[in-house]
Amino acid sequence: MESDQLSNYECCQQCGLTLEVSELTEKRCRECITNPPYFDKTLCLDRYEGRLQSALHLLKYQRRLACAHGLAAAWNQLMSPSLHNVRADYLLPVPLSLEKLSSRGFNQSWELARRIDCDKHIYKNPHILKRHHHTDHQAKENRANRQIAIQNMFHINPQFQGQLESASVIVFDDVMTSGATLNEIARVLKDNGASHVINWVLLRTLYTVTRS
Repeated sequence: MESDQLSNYECCQQCGLTLEVSELTEKRCRECITNPPYFDKTLCLDRYEGRLQSALHLLKYQRRLACAHGLAAAWNQLMSPSLHNVRADYLLPVPLSLEKLSSRGFNQSWELARRIDCDKHIYKNPHILKRHHHTDHQAKENRANRQIAIQNMFHINPQFQGQLESASVIVFDDVMTSGATLNEIARVLKDNGASHVINWVLLRTLYTVTRS
């Protein structure tokens, strides 16, 4: 996670949270070791509370699509060089429900994902992952409630059924908070044959987890 010049080893390689001193040797946080998520790795550009937050809010809530160009350019400048050799089969944005997509007019994760640089053999597709509609807003829910609310929220478009067998998949999201959404997506992808799931995330919140 490129945040305030933090080095990658200071963040959990699996979920992207900043590691405590006692966790540095393993390079994974205690939560990921104790309760491993379905996704295999997380790469983040910056923390949510950083300088890019306002641009993301303009994109999502004021429909300033020009901000997608700037945010993607920041990713391409800071992240793409180190990810140039990443090999994957698909790059999929976290989907919105049809109702939310109709209301907002666009999927911000796709607007970012389609502009980022990656290996030309990685197939970008916004139609493989689908999301059922959910009326409740989850931003302020605690981690446990998020995990419950998100269960069975995603599914694979029947047109692409069977195409993920043994595939390596990158999932792109604008913000990662508790990780519940990305974990549920990774579960669905692996249940449909994907062998490896990596999260590429624009902004990561410094979400507090209970560490005993």
